[in-house]
Amino acid sequence: MQALGLIETVGYSTAVSAADAAVKAADVEIVGIEKVIGVEGYLGVTIHLNGDVAAVKSAVDAGVNAAERIGKVISAHVIPRAHSEVAGKLLPHFKLEEVHSGNDAEGDEKLEADPKRKKQAKESINLNDNDTDKPSV
Repeated sequence: MQALGLIETVGYSTAVSAADAAVKAADVEIVGIEKVIGVEGYLGVTIHLNGDVAAVKSAVDAGVNAAERIGKVISAHVIPRAHSEVAGKLLPHFKLEEVHSGNDAEGDEKLEADPKRKKQAKESINLNDNDTDKPSV
């Protein structure tokens, strides 16, 4: 496995800003995302990045800088070569499913045909309905 980079933020918009800056800054791939309700009910989001060590370090630095302009960064870390136990047993729980981009009808049909994916897409849209990053009670 190549390097693993993690950027943990408060709020989804902060995480998206971090991820955008990270992938623009270096040749890395977003391989996972973790969302949890954390301290005081705020949404904690951790972005998982993969690539060679130098690229991941650069991407994490760029992502942290961008995220700090938007919101709060809890932590950021780069693991140069994650152990196979981490890569094989822990990371798959947070791995992103392949999502087809673009306006092709085939991608839309696949989304509609898979109820689990349709539910995940709906949950993702609902997450943005509340413009504060604190869940409604």
